[in-house]
Amino acid sequence: MVSNSHDSKTISLDKYGIKNAKVNYQLSPDELHQETLDKGQGVESSTGALAINTGEFTGRSPRDRFIVKDDITKDRIWWGDINKPFDPDAFQKLYEKITAFLSGKEVYVRDAFACADENYRTNIRVVNEYPWSNLFVYNMFLRPSESDLKDFKEDWLVVNAPGFMADPEVDGTRQHNFAILDFTRKTAIVGGTGYTGEIKKGIFSALNFILPGFNNTLPMHCSANVGKDGDTSIFFGLSGTG
Repeated sequence: MVSNSHDSKTISLDKYGIKNAKVNYQLSPDELHQETLDKGQGVESSTGALAINTGEFTGRSPRDRFIVKDDITKDRIWWGDINKPFDPDAFQKLYEKITAFLSGKEVYVRDAFACADENYRTNIRVVNEYPWSNLFVYNMFLRPSESDLKDFKEDWLVVNAPGFMADPEVDGTRQHNFAILDFTRKTAIVGGTGYTGEIKKGIFSALNFILPGFNNTLPMHCSANVGKDGDTSIFFGLSGTG
């Protein structure tokens, strides 16, 4: 069964191994806001903003981020406590588990862009278990026009299921939550955590590998402004520190 908002196309997730899902595609922020309230997954603040309790995790879990070690990454990644290797076969098995978990459920799908410069633009498709996670994707990434969506083909797929818990002894993770990147499959899987920043960090990590290594371009995590004479200043630092 597939459903979609009034002005968007219908899609199937069968090719990703997500079968018989009720797919809500490119829902508007208002629709996602209301879906979250209707499902009891959030509340409105006094200002009308949507407030979510993300559960166990209110921030990223860097010790549970992995990168599949394969022919693309084995000699290009600085492996260690930050970049932990993950077995390709273990990734495939975990991917099949998380897609089976989402099969038959109501899910939320959004197509979006990363990178404003068209020379480096990356098409991403995100499949979310929860509507408020999909609203985060709407807010975080660049939004395609209706014409962009007609022939949209993702460069990267992100599958996000906070309700899916890994079994470390079987799945090869450190604990029940995980965020894993596979550069051969161009796929990221995030499970066991409601913290939506793992989605953004997954795509940003992919760009941090791809752009310097294959496009001779340095991505920067910063903000910028332009002066009256056209001069540009860039500002580095932790998010929200000013």
